[in-house]
Amino acid sequence: MKEIEQLIEISQFYGRDSRYVIAGGGNTSYKNADRIWVKASGASLATITEEGFAVLDRTKLRPMSEKKYSDDVAQREEEVKNDLAAATLTKDKRPSVETSMHNIIEYAFVVHLHPTLVNALMCSKQAESGLKKLFGEKALYVEYTDPGYVLFKKVEEKIKAFRAAYNEEPHVIWLQNHGIFVAADAIEEIGNIYSDIFGTLEKSVQKSLPSDETLPSRDVEKVIPAVRMMLSSNGLKTLKVRNNALIEFFSENVENRQLIVKPFTPDEIVYGKSNYLFFDSDSEETLLREAGGKIPFFIEKYGYHPHVLLMKGIGLIAAGLNARQCETILDVFEDAMKVAYLSQSFGGAHPMTQTQIDFIDHWEVENYRRSVSTATSNGRAENKTIVITGAAQGFGEGIARCLVKEGANIVVADLNEETGQKTAGELNTLCNGNRVVFVKTDVTNISSLERLVQDAVCSFGAIDCYISNAGVLRAGSLDEMSPETFDFVTRINYYGYFYGVKVVSRILKLQTRFAPKDYYADIIQINSKSGLRGSKANFAYAGGKFGGIGLTQSFALELAPFRIKVNSICPGNFYEGPLWSNPENGLFLQYLKAGKVPGAKTIEDVRQYYLSQVPMKKGCTPADVTRGVLYLMEQCGETGQALPITGGQVMLS
Repeated sequence: MKEIEQLIEISQFYGRDSRYVIAGGGNTSYKNADRIWVKASGASLATITEEGFAVLDRTKLRPMSEKKYSDDVAQREEEVKNDLAAATLTKDKRPSVETSMHNIIEYAFVVHLHPTLVNALMCSKQAESGLKKLFGEKALYVEYTDPGYVLFKKVEEKIKAFRAAYNEEPHVIWLQNHGIFVAADAIEEIGNIYSDIFGTLEKSVQKSLPSDETLPSRDVEKVIPAVRMMLSSNGLKTLKVRNNALIEFFSENVENRQLIVKPFTPDEIVYGKSNYLFFDSDSEETLLREAGGKIPFFIEKYGYHPHVLLMKGIGLIAAGLNARQCETILDVFEDAMKVAYLSQSFGGAHPMTQTQIDFIDHWEVENYRRSVSTATSNGRAENKTIVITGAAQGFGEGIARCLVKEGANIVVADLNEETGQKTAGELNTLCNGNRVVFVKTDVTNISSLERLVQDAVCSFGAIDCYISNAGVLRAGSLDEMSPETFDFVTRINYYGYFYGVKVVSRILKLQTRFAPKDYYADIIQINSKSGLRGSKANFAYAGGKFGGIGLTQSFALELAPFRIKVNSICPGNFYEGPLWSNPENGLFLQYLKAGKVPGAKTIEDVRQYYLSQVPMKKGCTPADVTRGVLYLMEQCGETGQALPITGGQVMLS
């Protein structure tokens, strides 16, 4: 149907641009004489398809305008919801609560957005007078009204008055502290109207927004992991940090901060709640003391953990049930900052009143939207942040892929930037509420590892498990192995493990210091069966892996008092992975050339020789190793262990 294709087109056009829509908000519709297609609750305009629209019978919607509903607010909203459901033809989709408003506008297409520039005016002290000055006396302005049926009736009243006064249908409806409706019979006309509106508002702004270039945050790794644990007394939270010139404008100045102490729009309450925490301490220790006092008091007072925290020197922090929710909170609250900043061009900020805030906070419709935005996958690693070195490909990528499906946030740490970015992108398609990020990392460089830690903390607020997986293998006999090759293998496989633990353990100690007593952090080295017994013509690799188990046992003794478990996993051979099967430099090829398998003439000869050594006649897969990783993370009775996963090839005595 051509009109639905046009509806999808204009929905996605505005939905993909954060200047117009935040957190998938806003809604759009198309109607003919009998039916209306309106965005369903939970659908995102940016990616909406025909499946994202609820279809309703207009003959059943029209009587709602004249129907007498209960005077009790909760009962009235329930009755309205039921009537909307009765009019809905697509029973598996919940229509937008603003469907009735879409229905009474006589134009075919309606696009309702919450653009930053529009709300800079609509959330200002001069909302009505400024609107009339810029757009004339005919501009249809609706003072703030609680969403739902009451707002519908208010808009209906205003539209009827407009029709009576001007003998025409309004194309634009401006809603105080809410947004804007633009309607027309063609999407091209809607686009032209919006373009004119934005052009006029842009010319009226006296001071442009500060640059959105990312700014560094002070001591983030010394503060945020502790704050995350203070917030996790009732289940692990995810935190995400953002800092730029706009955020700094509010975080560094107490007077400026007063502009954002109350929400401007319902969306801000839905995603970030209505109370926020601000911190002014200048050092990490004083900041931790301040947080240690304010966070418990906040939770006791409001009955929920703070979703938005603003810290001097660090920036804006979102605290959510998962990474996706954190991204939404940051986007919504940063947009509120933009509204507050730009509203100074229209007489200053005008936030919602406490009564208006309380209505939204307890409204069933917004609680439904909130629940949709916080969906989780309930996996065995739910909301844990796991750093995996060498995870761009091979065994590390396979482990990351398995752990993503268990609900973990993953940091792919690898020196191969192109492959690492590609891997992170692919793994993100498997995510629900969790996320995957790539950080370019050299495990033989302390500074690079420190950047890895900082990026992981900014992305997710913590590191619950560090998997030291990065490794290389260069086969060769004593006669063939050069000192340079030996140093190369040892530096990555042995030194790299030490460097990573040295850097990451500081963060883990900070976390367990502030965590509930049943919380344990994990360090897991992906070792090898070659770390349990010697390997012919492979001594550089085996020596480093033997040494790695020595490091594991020693680290475990040192870190056990801090509730940090340190263990190794010793996999058998992953024959399908690039380490073994790469046709240019895989181990099958290396071992064939090195003569490690007597009598072998082909790569397949080498492969069959190694399979014959495994009692279970199978190689070790990333899924096998991931089961070991999950076991080690979940158990709290062992540390300093080397767990073989070799198909019986190596058995411990």
